Amino acid sequence: MQELIYKTIAFVKQELQNAEAGHDWFHIERVWKTAKNIAAEEKVDLLVVEFAALLHDIADAKFHDGDEEIGPRKAGEFLKTLAVDDETIIHVQQIIKNMSFKASLGDVTFTSAEMLVVQDADRLDAIGAIGIARAFTYGGYKNRELYNPDIKPEPNQSKEAYKKSTAPTINHFYEKLLLLKDKMNTATGKKLAAQRHDFMVQYLTQFYAEWNGEK
Repeated sequence: MQELIYKTIAFVKQELQNAEAGHDWFHIERVWKTAKNIAAEEKVDLLVVEFAALLHDIADAKFHDGDEEIGPRKAGEFLKTLAVDDETIIHVQQIIKNMSFKASLGDVTFTSAEMLVVQDADRLDAIGAIGIARAFTYGGYKNRELYNPDIKPEPNQSKEAYKKSTAPTINHFYEKLLLLKDKMNTATGKKLAAQRHDFMVQYLTQFYAEWNGEK
């Protein structure tokens, strides 16, 4: 099992060596480590959890013209080179296809205990101090405004509206980040999310005060 994981890590590092900083190897590494910590408290297939965590952003749709099939396909092709059994490959592909926040806005066609663990780990990396850093990193990558008081957040978007959004980064807090605490699946995930959520709320309070010249 460890040899398979080492080979997967090497593959992911190679594939993501030029990735946008919020979706690079270090993001994958954090999600992988968090997923293993959560999995220790759950009854799951650890190999599936590790494969899915390591491969979940191997080809993120938003960096591939919105193609939501390329990630699962690329993960499956790689796992076949490791002679992983078909059942495990399909399971990992289904997790990758259905675990994202964007996917949750549409028709989710699959779930499993393993997916809930990896989903929590990925969502935890989207909130708190690192989540804030990642949000502004991606906003800069897309040349978006930090904040525009005239553009109001839309927290109940459809999947298509969410995918097409070009709103300022602060809006992303209300359209995704602040919603994640209540979408956590596991006890460990919920506990960690509560603290990170509170940090984001404090950050926004400070942000608005500075924006308005109050601090």
